[in-house]
Amino acid sequence: MTDQIPDQHGRVAVVTGANSGLGRVTATELARHGAHVVLAVRDTAAGERAARGIDGATEVRELDLASLASVRAFAAKLAVDHPAIDLLVNNAGVVLLGPRRTSADGFELQFATNLLGHFALTGLLLGNLAAGSRVVNLSSITHKSAHLDFDDLMSERGYRATTAYGRSKLATTVFGLELDRRLRSAGLPIAAVLAHPGLTRTNLTPRAWEHRGRAGRLIARLGLLATQPVERGALPQLHAATAPGVRGGQFFGPAGFGETRGRVGDAKLNPEAADPAVGRRLWAAAEELTGVSYL
Repeated sequence: MTDQIPDQHGRVAVVTGANSGLGRVTATELARHGAHVVLAVRDTAAGERAARGIDGATEVRELDLASLASVRAFAAKLAVDHPAIDLLVNNAGVVLLGPRRTSADGFELQFATNLLGHFALTGLLLGNLAAGSRVVNLSSITHKSAHLDFDDLMSERGYRATTAYGRSKLATTVFGLELDRRLRSAGLPIAAVLAHPGLTRTNLTPRAWEHRGRAGRLIARLGLLATQPVERGALPQLHAATAPGVRGGQFFGPAGFGETRGRVGDAKLNPEAADPAVGRRLWAAAEELTGVSYL
């Protein structure tokens, strides 16, 4: 499928979390097909190591999505250096197990990283997105069983890390669809698209289980048997980013059993994610929490 990616020469792509996993595969393929790829990473040393293994034009920039100050600094510098951005892949994410943790701004860490950081980043870069550009948000199959509690978005009551993660990914999905509605309403020639990787072997889940000792390590190993390689998991977001004819609001994922693996196809939405009223409410909350208003 990666051989079907159209020529990307002359295009600037920004990929968050590009130093490993799905982000690294995405950045590698975009650069291999000619794009100039900005690896937006929290750990620049890891980003530089990743860049050295990519055949193509890349640059590494520091971005900590769990810090709104970092997001603002990154966006301000990038906007000057790249006045026309053709692709923004909001790929980075964090999945936790164990006690509740908070971001630099005091938000639940998964919600802060997976939604709020990307919401702010997209808004701050909106003026630099070129005509015909795409914004790809990374969802998860876990969003299907999640529910947004607007009275407890930061998961302060009865915290469960897995529930908070699903909530963050549902919020990311709602954001992508609401962004599409607002781009259309504003008449802007930018497509907001969604993708999820099914069950994919990345570095996130094993790290999340490390603190659980022997039992956690066993669960991580068993997970390897049920997941697909990261090269296949990245295909839906690469399709969303580059395939001809993709329209705003489309959602791609593996088309196999339970959308866990297989060829790229249309993914199914949690009805809550598709509800415009939920979209408007989450948008207002994200604007208030981040201090970033747009569209």
